[in-house]
Amino acid sequence: MGNLTGAVQTAPLRSYEDAVEWINGLIPFGIRPGLVRIQALLERLGNPERRLKFVHVAGTNGKGSTCAFLTEVLHRSGYDVGTFTSPYITKFTNRFQYNGEDISEDTLLKLANRLHPLVQEIAATELGSPTMFEVSAALAILYYASECVPDVVVWETGLGGRLDVTNVIHPVISIITNIGMDHTDILGDTIAEIASEKAGIIKPGVPVVSAVTQPEAIQVLKDAAERNRSTLYLAGDHFSYERTGGHAESQTFHFSGPFRQMDIEISLLGEHQCANAACAMMSLEVLHYYMAFVIEDEHIKQGFLATKWAGRLEQISSSPRIVLDGAHNPEGAESLAKSLPNIFQYNKLNLMMGMLANKHHEAYLKHILPIVDTLILTEPDFRRKMDVKALGDIVEQLREKHAKQTLQIIIEPDWKNALELLKSRTEAEDLGVVSGTLYLIADVRSNLLGLSDSEKGW
Repeated sequence: MGNLTGAVQTAPLRSYEDAVEWINGLIPFGIRPGLVRIQALLERLGNPERRLKFVHVAGTNGKGSTCAFLTEVLHRSGYDVGTFTSPYITKFTNRFQYNGEDISEDTLLKLANRLHPLVQEIAATELGSPTMFEVSAALAILYYASECVPDVVVWETGLGGRLDVTNVIHPVISIITNIGMDHTDILGDTIAEIASEKAGIIKPGVPVVSAVTQPEAIQVLKDAAERNRSTLYLAGDHFSYERTGGHAESQTFHFSGPFRQMDIEISLLGEHQCANAACAMMSLEVLHYYMAFVIEDEHIKQGFLATKWAGRLEQISSSPRIVLDGAHNPEGAESLAKSLPNIFQYNKLNLMMGMLANKHHEAYLKHILPIVDTLILTEPDFRRKMDVKALGDIVEQLREKHAKQTLQIIIEPDWKNALELLKSRTEAEDLGVVSGTLYLIADVRSNLLGLSDSEKGW
């Protein structure tokens, strides 16, 4: 205890900025899959995670939207809800929410000062320093277990599942939204391998809900559920949804589950959001029917319609019309390419995009290029950005087969200049779209909304 008391007296971190700088300063320790360091950290805190109820959400795309649906409906149903998500769009505190509000800067500083000496202690052992994501997850658990104590915590995985830091908890329900080719350098380069990593969040006896579609991924989930004696609710087998209509403001779908059917309207756009919402709805049904959560129909309908999620097919400006979408992998690009002509009417489509250097950009571009008239390539303001000329070379290789003959390509490394080009080229009847990594979306969104510079990141 002397160590902790001394730490409180010296308070190594003096301000919120110090705390964020310290946590982000752990980024060089990288992504180190495994739970030993987070377990060591939580043991030193008395395992606060054991006092909380978690809904654990994994998947390649749609995790954030699914978390947002669950948070909104549960909160409207009278529950206090913690929500831990990543990456964030405007501010580091976005990651740690309680009833839709960010953690306060003062609370974050206080908790960071509690963690600081423990992190140094672990760093001095053979385990090495906890990573930025490990410290963030520990801070979230500490916040929920000791500061606000929600009824339920909606808990999004960072990367994968099995060895993801968030897997240190034991949830009341596990959700796997979908599976696609992302982070293949860490998770494996086949759908079955990636599915196996995501299935790592399945725990003995804990029900699982999933909207996974690929037969090989479904088999992996079924095997994992059987091994763990967990009930698996699978889209297509145990519940289904059918999109029934939509326009630029909202869309509707019909949900059929094992207990009942319901027509649901959501403000989030794109058919993939119907799949995410159906997954969230099935999860709410499990919480209601098996775990005695009191969730009324009116709160379900209000909650789904009220759910917003920044940077996902979000129209941010009407003159010129500009839509933001953080599609950054092939599956995201496929959804975006389907959704844009379905939702919006336009003459020309002008697309500005910037990427990180670790993604499958060829597959992404094959989906999106056929519908683009002007492509503005740029670079996100982030250390792992993809060089814009290298991205341009990939576009040139794909151009003949996958793009319109009239496609115009503009290369502008400075994203602010690229955004001005997008705005000036998007006429009244055209549509401007900004897509790619969320690090770019975060900056563009802050710029267009006149917010202060975003503290984007993981």
